[in-house]
Amino acid sequence: MFRPVHQPDEPAPRQHYNVTFAVLALAGMSFALLQSLVAPALPAIQESLHTTTEAVAWVLTAYLLSASVATPILGRLGDMFGKERMLLLALTALGVGSFVAALATSVEVLIGARVIQGLGGAIFPLAFGIIRDEFPRHRIPGGIALISALLGVGGGAGIVLAGPIVDHLGYHWLFWFPLILVAIAGAATVAFVPESPIRTPGRVNVVGAVLLSAWLVCLLLATSEGSAWGWTSARVVGLYVAAAVLVVAWIRNELRAAEPLVDMRMMRLRGVWTVNAAAFLIGAAMFCSFVLIPEFVETARSSGFGFGDNVTKAGLILLPSTVMMLLFGPVSGSLSRRFGGKLPLALGAAGCSLAFIFLAVAHSRPLDFYIGSALLGIGIGLSFAAMANLIVEAVPAEQTGVATGMNTVTRSVGGAVGGQVAGSVIANSVTAAGVATEQGFTTAFVIAAAAGALGVLSALAVPGHLRARSQVVGQEA
Repeated sequence: MFRPVHQPDEPAPRQHYNVTFAVLALAGMSFALLQSLVAPALPAIQESLHTTTEAVAWVLTAYLLSASVATPILGRLGDMFGKERMLLLALTALGVGSFVAALATSVEVLIGARVIQGLGGAIFPLAFGIIRDEFPRHRIPGGIALISALLGVGGGAGIVLAGPIVDHLGYHWLFWFPLILVAIAGAATVAFVPESPIRTPGRVNVVGAVLLSAWLVCLLLATSEGSAWGWTSARVVGLYVAAAVLVVAWIRNELRAAEPLVDMRMMRLRGVWTVNAAAFLIGAAMFCSFVLIPEFVETARSSGFGFGDNVTKAGLILLPSTVMMLLFGPVSGSLSRRFGGKLPLALGAAGCSLAFIFLAVAHSRPLDFYIGSALLGIGIGLSFAAMANLIVEAVPAEQTGVATGMNTVTRSVGGAVGGQVAGSVIANSVTAAGVATEQGFTTAFVIAAAAGALGVLSALAVPGHLRARSQVVGQEA
């Protein structure tokens, strides 16, 4: 059982609030950049390392798997042993992985480096916990909102920056630049980020951690490789069946454990599961944009609908999205303070849906994509920031790390599913000439819009008044 820890209404005065926030923002941006920076560069990496398409795909898959497994575990360890300590560990892993990746001369070494980098996935839940523990109450919603928005901003910025970096410097610099940011963030963490005073005494449920890792690996591996292996292949079906069996075993273990890794009573709270459902759906919509928009605009003009852009120009189409995420993250924090997080979450999901509806009916000009990209950025900026605040408000302080970690994992799983569904729809529309059809893209846009619409419904199901911060898990909101 978790022992509730009292948290005063206003934390004792601590120095360097602004500097601490800047360090957390830099750490979060470093991880978010590495999440998407390599995606547009995979063909260049494949050519440089003389490897196959299937092998180079693991450069993305390995990072996603590692981050999804490490995030809730390190989040829980942060709740137990100190969030600043675990944040430094996550940054160290991110830096070591980036250094190895920058020097890699084989795809095997690069994949291993990406696994190490993925341990940095815990940066965001740890940052949310530090803000909640350390900042004055009036600064918490805005701080969490902006940090959370950086996950989307960094993802969009990675797509934008990848082309120019690869074209002018080579793919190794996709890791050197983030390494510089990580090194600065790590040194600043030691100097300026105070250790959190809030701890949850206990032990790590090792069996629960193993089962969590196992079902996440099975689920994400099947989803990531479904297009390459075939969705009805024995490997994919077997992995999905294994994931279903393992998730049941994980839940049973957590319910019976004296000190669970993830308290299932917490996950059943309406203020938690509804936000996690929205995270899955909006994450799916965001990754659909990373797949669909660049591929559409890079399609040759001879297809009758594409623009024939290169990787750099395709990335610039997503620049309005990145800018809007950065601008509307703080707006979400302000709305959360005044009206609660439910409103910006619903508005954000609606913005995502509207963006894809617009692209489904208007995609004949580059301007259409700039407009759709901006609408999407508004939606993601509002919703990502609101999710983190809602989760933080719904759980006791001593469970912040694991709760926000599971929300991040849910969003990552949604992103993996969304990206693969979008890719499969496009792949299934390819003609004998080897070119996807306009109808295939339109169908994928509609599917992404539907995910956003379902996200609105999930947001509307979020309770209007969440529990007080000191209330223990076990009571419904």
